[in-house]
Amino acid sequence: MKLENWQALDDQAVAVARALAMDSVQKVGNGHPGTAMSLAPVAYTLFQRILKHDPANPNWIARDRFILSCGHSSLTLYIQLYFSGYGITLEDLKSFRTFNSLTPGHPEYGHTIGVETTTGPLGQGLANGVGMAMAARYEKGMLDPQNGTDIFDHNIWVLCSDGDLQEGVSAEASSLAGTQQLGNLKVIYDDNRTSIEGDTHLAFTEDVSARYRAYGWNVIEVAAKKDGDVDRDKLETALLAAVNEKDRPVLIRLHTVIAWPAPKASGTAKSHGSALGAEEVAATKIKLGLDPSETFIAPSLVIDHARKIKERGANLYKKWQADFTAWQKSNPQQHELLNRLISNELPQGWDKELPIFPSDKEIATRAASGKVIAAIAKTLPEFWGGSADLAESNNTTIEGGTSFLPASSQIAGANPYGRVMHFGIREHAMAAICNGVALHGLIKPFAGTFLVFSDYMRGAVRLSALMQLPVTYVWTHDSIGLGEDGPTHQPVEHLAALRAIPGLAVVRPADANEVSVCWQQIISDAKPVGLSLSRQNLPVIDRTKYAAATGARKGAYILAYGSDSAKDRCDVILIATGSEVSLAIAAREQLMAENIKARVVSAPSIEWFMNQPENYRNDVLPKNLRARVSIEAGVAQPWYQFIGDAGVAVSLEHFGASASAPVLFKEFGFTVENIVNAAKESIRKANG
Repeated sequence: MKLENWQALDDQAVAVARALAMDSVQKVGNGHPGTAMSLAPVAYTLFQRILKHDPANPNWIARDRFILSCGHSSLTLYIQLYFSGYGITLEDLKSFRTFNSLTPGHPEYGHTIGVETTTGPLGQGLANGVGMAMAARYEKGMLDPQNGTDIFDHNIWVLCSDGDLQEGVSAEASSLAGTQQLGNLKVIYDDNRTSIEGDTHLAFTEDVSARYRAYGWNVIEVAAKKDGDVDRDKLETALLAAVNEKDRPVLIRLHTVIAWPAPKASGTAKSHGSALGAEEVAATKIKLGLDPSETFIAPSLVIDHARKIKERGANLYKKWQADFTAWQKSNPQQHELLNRLISNELPQGWDKELPIFPSDKEIATRAASGKVIAAIAKTLPEFWGGSADLAESNNTTIEGGTSFLPASSQIAGANPYGRVMHFGIREHAMAAICNGVALHGLIKPFAGTFLVFSDYMRGAVRLSALMQLPVTYVWTHDSIGLGEDGPTHQPVEHLAALRAIPGLAVVRPADANEVSVCWQQIISDAKPVGLSLSRQNLPVIDRTKYAAATGARKGAYILAYGSDSAKDRCDVILIATGSEVSLAIAAREQLMAENIKARVVSAPSIEWFMNQPENYRNDVLPKNLRARVSIEAGVAQPWYQFIGDAGVAVSLEHFGASASAPVLFKEFGFTVENIVNAAKESIRKANG
């Protein structure tokens, strides 16, 4: 199958795109021109002839998504957004990589219209694409469970590099994509055999095509022309074949020459990440048939021709709108759901079934979270997720949700629209996939593993925070309290390290009822959160004696005053999180028996607390009360800002050991006696 004839103006547009890539980098003095030059015909063909998109409706839910996984080649995308009329101007290209421009060094989600995800850390974009493809299938199940229409069907296109495919996260995600038989995922692999250090065969020699066939992908090879240019006709044939593939993800392995057709820079490592130089830019423009004395060449004839994509997009959208209107009338319930999801609203009373836990039993906060997840799932069909092969330990299985797997899967309970995602032991890809799911727009994803393995997913978690995506990380087994698995599995530095990520809220509830309150806040806020939960059972705090768990919404709250009267003086503040809060309560009782008035503050989330008004923060932690003790089974680094020069930290500044939780807590100083002694020491320091 062939589309309408390729015209001379299209060739000119590709030449202009290559020149704009050179000029943009040359003007600012840094950047990555080579890949943007060689990929110009690829991106142009995609945007002009293949992608289903409408520049006038950039958030159209049925649009194809395009991800530039090799984000360093951001000009590849920016130039096509300029050509297509997404709001980027020639002046924006002239402002490439400068402060506050719409064309930053790497594409940034939410900053530039038409950018579907933030890319740059290699492999992340491809994994995001897997998440988007999975989200598209799940959303289809929510909105069209009988598969009665194609109005929600669309493709996810990813343009990736050798570097993307060397990163482990892409291997994890690609393997899962094959298992999931994601026929809506189309990946173009720019195989130019060039990276910063030179020939990629220095470190990357496997048969990538064979690897992807082993994953279960349809692999299509496209060789370069003899002169090194992209064979655009063969590429377009491959793209159309990819569109027609419905049962497997597609990898188009495209052989290119970086920086083609630069006379000296083509095929060189230098062209990957450096400006070509004025002489080489001029020589390349001559080869492209352009005036070497001109910069930022953008003939109106060429731009007007490229902007005709707006007509094609408008026609596609108009036809879709007619079909969508018919669907609305036939499916009022699903349409109401869609409207709610698009507006990011929650149904009235969605949280009425959230459990309230009695104080007569102990329960691990991971187990409490599992019960809350079940309650949320009853009212929010968009609530979707799973675990990296630890669902039974993380309590992240939605009961009756069935497994998200293709219909052809031989696994019992497989359902292409299932609510339980099995990520396998792929923590990094799990997080990056959940980012893609959230970016797709209608789902609230969650992902579970042990807190110690948050290290494996940190790159993607950082991007969740950078993009402010509503991804919830359910991190269980949150301290030495997990016991006999020992120091390899006992997180010590992880809470501090995660709290260092700007824009990520780390939440460590003290008991089951704080878990319920915190989940309520997480769903309402729709922001990235890491939920830190205990393996071991914890007391459920008796709220008839202590403050209501609703205070957890503010990140920190006064659980118990220094005496029965809130107005009485206080001698010391005990600030604790998670499993250590019950120890703080017991320490308070002993201090009171010695006529020392101790306030207990439960502080499940530093980030939430710091977002509260200053007067509230001062009420919880009065500035004139310098005697303070922080109590958390991890390194104390985050707590010094709260305990000050007179404070004492009861913390863990070394790795754990293999023993039961009670033994470890005793051996490492998490005892009532040690907290009492710390309180007395802090009082002495404050009064000294």
